Amino acid sequence: MLAQGTRLVQEDRLLEAAAVFDRITAPPKGEDAGIFVQAHISGAKIHFGLKDYRASARMCREVLAVLPDNLEAKNMLAQVEIASTPKWLRFLKDMKSYFPTLMKATSMTLVLVFITMIVSPIGGLFVALGRISRHKALSSAFWFYIWIFRGTPLLLQLFFIYYALPTIGASLWPETPTVLVLAPFTAAVLGLGLNYSAYLAEIMRGAIESIDSGQMEAAKAIGMTYWQAMRRIIVPQTYKRLVPPVGNEFIALIKDTALVSTIAMVELMRAANQIFSATFNVSILVQAALIYLILTSIFTVAFRRLEDRLGVYENR
Repeated sequence: MLAQGTRLVQEDRLLEAAAVFDRITAPPKGEDAGIFVQAHISGAKIHFGLKDYRASARMCREVLAVLPDNLEAKNMLAQVEIASTPKWLRFLKDMKSYFPTLMKATSMTLVLVFITMIVSPIGGLFVALGRISRHKALSSAFWFYIWIFRGTPLLLQLFFIYYALPTIGASLWPETPTVLVLAPFTAAVLGLGLNYSAYLAEIMRGAIESIDSGQMEAAKAIGMTYWQAMRRIIVPQTYKRLVPPVGNEFIALIKDTALVSTIAMVELMRAANQIFSATFNVSILVQAALIYLILTSIFTVAFRRLEDRLGVYENR
């Protein structure tokens, strides 16, 4: 019967072959069960391929009733249980298993975002003021900084800070070769801060220069210095104009934090990629995408409300 079933499989008569394998009964206790196990495992695989999961599971359980430790039957039964589970329920189970790990990694993503949100506006304002300075050397230096960090990819900048700086440090200071060796978190904050400071500097420069020059002249006429006028008159008027473009930059920042995974920084994208590489479970990537969408949506709403609040006088 085993030979007959095997021949039917070769002839692609799978249902008939499965029926033949199913007719092979379990041997009496103590006798060799090899033919029975081989036939039922083959039948279970045929039913599994035909998506008859109930019949496949039954034949696996019949094998386990004779040989409880049979690994092939156990593995086959596990595959049947996974395949027969509805996709939505499988997704919920995967979320229950992996979501805590992704959320833990998300906390690191948010730490990077918030630190960069604090550092880059301060750095951007400093660079913007230097960029519009009347001192040509100072203005040129800040122009060069903006040119470098806006003209090269963020990924390249992260690689340079994390991988190239230690090599440069070892060459310049051989007695202290680790002087420029940075931890992944430090390198990530430095790279993101420098990059976004350059972009925000140009946004702030444009907003400052959009204020009528008469505002500065009026401030000087009442005895204010240049820096007092900038702090009290010019810069405050740019707030509403800055919110939309700065908000867009910070929303992009949430997604750009995924790049720090390339320098061994464990954040949301790296955690998702590690789990996916181990399980090849696409739902992990879906969960990561949902988290990114939720974060960007929250930031979008927050910046929209901030824009409305700052523009309440102009909207009247």
